Amino acid sequence: MSNIISTRLLVLGSGPAGLTAAIYAARAGLAPVVVQGIQPGGQLTTTTDVENYPGFRDVIQGPWLMEEMQAQAEHVGTRMVWDHISSVDFTRRPFVLRGDSGEYHADTLVIATGAQAKWLGLPSEERMKGKGASACATCDGFFYRGKKVAVIGGGNTAVEEALYLTNHSQDVTLIHRRDSLRAERILQDRLFAHPNIRIVWDSEVTEFVGGGTPETLVGLDLRNLKTGATSRIDVDGAFVAIGHKPATELFAGKLDLDPDGYIRVTTGTTRTSIDGVFASGDVMDKIYRQAVTAAGTGCMAALDAERFIAEEEYEALQAAE
Repeated sequence: MSNIISTRLLVLGSGPAGLTAAIYAARAGLAPVVVQGIQPGGQLTTTTDVENYPGFRDVIQGPWLMEEMQAQAEHVGTRMVWDHISSVDFTRRPFVLRGDSGEYHADTLVIATGAQAKWLGLPSEERMKGKGASACATCDGFFYRGKKVAVIGGGNTAVEEALYLTNHSQDVTLIHRRDSLRAERILQDRLFAHPNIRIVWDSEVTEFVGGGTPETLVGLDLRNLKTGATSRIDVDGAFVAIGHKPATELFAGKLDLDPDGYIRVTTGTTRTSIDGVFASGDVMDKIYRQAVTAAGTGCMAALDAERFIAEEEYEALQAAE
């Protein structure tokens, strides 16, 4: 490798979790290094209006928020590095991570690589992202107060999002490819009993329909998978809820992951199955997936890492006496 960087704390990922971990670690004197990865700033860099992050009276922009977090992290002593990590070695300490641009030796590691929402993959869906197409009802549902919305999916996430959206809309449509839901029975019972939710069965979305100037979502084109019949429903917002994929491929076989690929942590902490490795944000949180909860677990990870290092140093000191 042409470049070797050694640090007491390495952070993988530069979203709210990673940058918050870096801020706390830097303030603790650990001089952290953040490897930004292929999407510096995380998912918030693709989000326009942010209205639910504490401390801001007005709507703010996701990219701006991440720029401010990075500036704060750098201000208190964080080193930012742009690189893509291709391999990790947890069999020795310091841990060794190899990237496209160099090698990293870290006494402790905070993994904050996040998770990506799964999308349908339609060109029209891509065009309508931020203009009515979303993958997070909790994040964006507030913007559709009193409007018509649709949720696409049939699992727990889809049903939970449909139920949540009834807080803002009296016209919620759930669109599912099959004739039965995969969600837990208790969630299904709540969904079926809700007067403001209707279900379109056996159907897939073929087009996100835009209109107006500037263009926003005005409808969804559907195709019935049993009959082939096509139809259109009028909606102002559509929420794709077909799951998330955590960015943990790098850690398969090296860390304890759950069946969905999320990193398992000790309850109440960010400790993983490897001493000295901590996980924060969406890479370990399949339930909340909010910027503020990611930041909270980033804080926890830094504090856990700081205590881990302090305990090791104390034990080494005791052994030397």
